[in-house]
Amino acid sequence: MGEQSAAVKFPQEVIDEYAHLGVDLPALFSAGDLGTRMGVRIVEASAERVVGTMPVEGNTQPYGLLHGGASAVLAETLGSIGSMLHGGVSKIAVGVDLNCTHHRGARSGLVTGVATPVHRGRSTATYEIVITDEHDKRVCTARLTCLLRDADGVKG
Repeated sequence: MGEQSAAVKFPQEVIDEYAHLGVDLPALFSAGDLGTRMGVRIVEASAERVVGTMPVEGNTQPYGLLHGGASAVLAETLGSIGSMLHGGVSKIAVGVDLNCTHHRGARSGLVTGVATPVHRGRSTATYEIVITDEHDKRVCTARLTCLLRDADGVKG
């Protein structure tokens, strides 16, 4: 997880804001236990755009294609990070709706997901996540809506 944390890119003012509260933002958003097991790596993160990668190897279904559930994990991870950053230090983001459309299979290499906001409100945030293969072909399109709840002392 430490190696992954070092690669996460956040605006310095955002890192400083969370650090003031005792939260190591890059460690908090390193994709968690499931993301770590699946090899998810967060490359860039802000409320406006979150980018992450995941290897196809180790995340396939019996036919050797990227598992749709693996794409869903990548999508929910990226959209949740964007939602949490939108909500700020006083909110936590909880996924309430995830929908994924799988367009083509991937058999090897890395897939890259890019999450961009569709709606950023006071109590919900919705992100579209586009996952592409190494040839920039769309593998999956997902949409995640998160409920933004008061943090009430919750820390990462």
